[in-house]
Amino acid sequence: MICAISGEVPDEPVVSKRSGLLFERRLIERYIEDHGKCPVTKEELSMDDIVLVKTNKVVRPRPLQAASIPGLLGIFQNEWDALMLSNFALEQQLHTARQELSHALYQHDAACRVIARLKKERDESRALLALAERQIPASMAGVAPAAVVSNGKRAMEDEIGPDGKKIRPGINPVMIDELTECNTMLSAQRKKRQVPPSLASIDELERYTQISSHPLHKTNKPGILSMDIHPSKDIVATGGIDTNAVLFDRTSGQILCTLAGHSKKVFPPSASDASLIYYF
Repeated sequence: MICAISGEVPDEPVVSKRSGLLFERRLIERYIEDHGKCPVTKEELSMDDIVLVKTNKVVRPRPLQAASIPGLLGIFQNEWDALMLSNFALEQQLHTARQELSHALYQHDAACRVIARLKKERDESRALLALAERQIPASMAGVAPAAVVSNGKRAMEDEIGPDGKKIRPGINPVMIDELTECNTMLSAQRKKRQVPPSLASIDELERYTQISSHPLHKTNKPGILSMDIHPSKDIVATGGIDTNAVLFDRTSGQILCTLAGHSKKVFPPSASDASLIYYF
């Protein structure tokens, strides 16, 4: 009966119910208190799983090897060999631990170098950004606001005020001069246009009177955005702000139908969709 931990005959032997191994009571109690597992099988183990083995308290006989000098020398030799093997295993573990520690130190040193380099680059970037922010207002203050014309579009550079906010100026004198010149040119062109003979004169417009009135769309959203007349049937199609399209018979003065279903205002159709109105 040998203890599975010490390899000696136990003074108070106990047996594990789970593994059936024999242990010295004081050793297994300490191990369970520290780890809560079996030292051999690594299974969960508690003191409830330990059974005390009853033995006779008698003087143990001396082993046969200790009865002679050659036997004692053999015991010493075995213990020396076990001690040397244990020492060799400990040296290997120490060497492995040193290598792992050295590798961890190298990694830590490399990480510290990377962090220091990143901090240096961050500080340099912040310094350059601060310098650029100080130079931009100075450069913008030295440039007078001027109108830039490109492809018919006009752009004005924004000034920076004392508080660092952008100042958006209005129309400058240069733009006013250009607008006045363009107005003069367009007015001269309009005066040169000839009036078509089919255009109604002022006297004819003054003689116009209202014949009838027909509310086609809702009064809470009045307004007609698009209208078209059928060339032969005298039918008027209108699209209003109330999201409806209405077909109106001018001859009878009655609404033929109201087309509902739009979610937005009914605007004039494009050239490709003009046939839809004539179709209705």
